[in-house]
This record gives sequence, structure tokens and C-alpha cells, in this order.
Amino acid sequence: MANHGFIRRCITETLEGLKEGLTLFSGPSRAAVIYAITPDDPIYIFDPQNLLAGHEPKFKELYIESDDWRNKCSIKYDKKKFSNLIPEKNLGLAGLISYGGRSSSIVYQMWFTDHHPDMCTIGPTERWLEHAVYRFSHDIANEEELYTGISGSFLKEYATHAVRDFIVDEMNVLIGWDTRMRVYPILEAVLKISRTPEEGKWPRGKLIFVEKESISKMNFILELPEAEQPDLDNVKHIRKLLQSVENSDLKLVATENMIIGITKEDHPDFSISVDFKGGYGFLALNDKPVCSFSDGSFKSTTHKAKLVQVEEALMDSDMDAENAAVLFKVVAGIVHNAASHRHGCSIVIDLNEPPVFIMGHSLRHPLNLKNQDNCDLAKSLSKVDGALHIGADIKLYGFACLLEGSYVPGENRARGARFNSGLRFTAEHENVIVIVVSSDTLVSVMMGGAVLKTQWKLETSLICNIPVPLEKWVAAIE
Repeated sequence: MANHGFIRRCITETLEGLKEGLTLFSGPSRAAVIYAITPDDPIYIFDPQNLLAGHEPKFKELYIESDDWRNKCSIKYDKKKFSNLIPEKNLGLAGLISYGGRSSSIVYQMWFTDHHPDMCTIGPTERWLEHAVYRFSHDIANEEELYTGISGSFLKEYATHAVRDFIVDEMNVLIGWDTRMRVYPILEAVLKISRTPEEGKWPRGKLIFVEKESISKMNFILELPEAEQPDLDNVKHIRKLLQSVENSDLKLVATENMIIGITKEDHPDFSISVDFKGGYGFLALNDKPVCSFSDGSFKSTTHKAKLVQVEEALMDSDMDAENAAVLFKVVAGIVHNAASHRHGCSIVIDLNEPPVFIMGHSLRHPLNLKNQDNCDLAKSLSKVDGALHIGADIKLYGFACLLEGSYVPGENRARGARFNSGLRFTAEHENVIVIVVSSDTLVSVMMGGAVLKTQWKLETSLICNIPVPLEKWVAAIE
């Protein structure tokens, strides 16, 4: 069996690469692993950033009070083999994505990372964790003499491969194993097109990739002769053609290597669709989101504002859960509308009874924002300089409101008047949340004169900064 020092080195380097790669893909991310190398080993945990805190009862039930996880293994232990992996699926724990496996070289392993609330889908992240399972099994089987230390580097740069692996798995389910559609050339073309401006503008419009066998079933508005079909490698030409479908229901149609024509149909039996939206875009399978892309790389984000802090603040308030959920939905709709139209706005969520007075355009009869027409009007009013004033009763009390206050520590001159006036206002008024959306879609949530952060922090665990037996970890936290 490999020595503990070697195992620790493998896990540390693998987990570090995994964490860094997922942070680039999804924003600040943590990673952790639970594992047992041999059939007789105790089960260990390595959780250097407290990702798994709060799930102790479930782990105690699964791994300490029961041996089902150990007895379930049908693979004979052989430290020299690693390729015969049996997957262990997501445990379904709140706030986490997990994926594990069993192999001859490691009898059990389960990897974890954060389930961010703004992910298009968790599929690519699951494939990422699956590759961590493979890399760890491979490294332990090779032992220290043949250890290269490159698993962490592979996992750090795994974004495109994770997207490709997820798409291939879904294709196999949807259309079978005999498809000849290659995914890597499509992903490469998408990123190249997204980075190619035309007359100073980033690409907009829709492009769908279909199997060659599907072309005869499609209705084209315009179909190019075979001899004149542009090669997908001719990125500049494709970028020019994309202008023909901007701001319309039309779509460019391509195979994995050629542009075929233009259609208005949704899609044939199977398609990979790409929606270019200027500085970013989205990739989907049969209209089901897979990921987004921006700055020349794939991301998990939906490009909708992350309002976890607002949700947490409302949950901690005296509002009942039902009204808090409705208010959150209303506010999120206004924020997402402002971000998608790239205009700045400010929103005051006033939890006081009665609401505080704010200078601006007050309304004789506050608008009930549970009414969709009123909510749409509030979205339009958010374009006017000043803030929307929304009460805990989910009514709009005013717009174009001026947020005044004295200087507070934490002001940032680079963020502009909206940001700093929001900080000042919340410093002088209790039970008030201010959301500021800048024109570049950056969103800040403020309360009590400070910008709110999510409740967890990327801090080092004092209990689990090295692999420790899971039983010891549970006992230390309890």
C-alpha cells in the first residue's frame, strides 16, 4: 500500500487543482474528499475549507454507523489497477455537488464541491469530479516512483473537457452511441467566434449544430450549395454571416465543420445551440442550458445576478417565509431585467413598518408588485436615475429616490455614486437592504453600511487541514 505521506501529497495536489479550476468555471469554490484506500482502511476525510461542515449527521449515518459503503464494493482490491472504475453518483446533499467511484486501487472515494445557485446545470461539474476520481485512482496505482504530479494541472484546465464530456454523455442518451458528431471542434469554434468582433461589436445571434443526417429533415429559409458552404475554421467569415441572424428568430445552421444555411425552426431531433449575446453567450442541448461562455472560456454561470445575500437577509428577517419568497422573486426580476438590458439601477428593500421616508417621486397609491403589470412598470421605472423604494408588503412606494447619508468606511470611489450613496443610506437606516446594479451588470447588496457577503467564507479548517479519519472529524465538530 502507498504510504500516508504519498497519499496526502496526491490528495492535496489533486484537490488544489480541482478547486482552482472550478473557481475559474463557477466563481469561488471549495473542494473536499472522503476516501478509503484499502478494504480494511478506516474512511478518511480531507476538507481544508469547511465545505462539508453541517453534514456531519449524514456522514455519520452513511460511513460510521453503517458498513454498507464498504461491503457494497464488488471490485477486488489490487493497488496496480485503476481503469476499472465503478461510479458512485451524487449524494444529493444540500448546497453540494458530489461524485465518487470505486476502483481496484481505491476501494471508495467521494469528491465534493459547492453547488452555486446560478449554475446553468451541474452536469459539467459532475464530470469534473468524475475526472478527479480517475486521476486519484491512477496516481495511487502508479505509486510514488511513477507519480508525475500533473493531476492538479489537468483538473485546473479541465473546463472545456468537462463541457465536452457532459455533452457526449447526453448525446449518447438522446441519440445513441453511433453518432459521429464530434464535439471538440464545435466548442473550439464557439470560443473563437465569441472572441471575434465585427466593426467593433461582439457577436450576437443564434447558431445551431446538427447531425448531417438531420439536414434532409429540416426546412431552410436559405440553404447554401455544398461547394459554397463556409468552413467553420473560417472564423471571420462565420462572424460576418452571424450578422444576418442578429435580433431575429432566425438561426445559422451548421454541422461540426460547415455552415449549411439559415432556418427559423426550433431544432431537429437533436442540436447543440449557441446564443451569442455580445460579450457572453450560452450553449444548450435541445434548448436545455449546458453552460455559458465569456472572455474566451466556458463558465457555469447563468449570467443572472447572484442574490444569495438578499435571500439570506430576507430569511433572517421577521417576514413570513411565503411573503419573503414573493418579495425575493419580485426584486430578482427587477435586477435581472436591469442586468440583461445593461442599465444601472438601485433598489431599496424597506422592512420597516411604516416604511421610512425617502426623498424622490413618492406614489399617492403604492403599487402592489404581486400584480405582473405593476411589476413590469417597476422594471421600467428602475431606468430612471435614483432608487426604487419597495416595502415589506411588496408594494412600490416611490421611484427616482435620492439616498442620502454621511461618509462611512468602506466607500469605494471607483464604484460611483450609486454604490457609495447606498452604503451611506443603509448605515443610517435599520432594516433596510439596498441592491445596486451597475451598468456593467456588477451587483452589490448592502445592509448596515456594509456590502453583504455570502454566509460561508473561503477559510482554512483547523480540524481538517490534513486528511483525518472521518470518525475523528465528526467527533471534533460535535
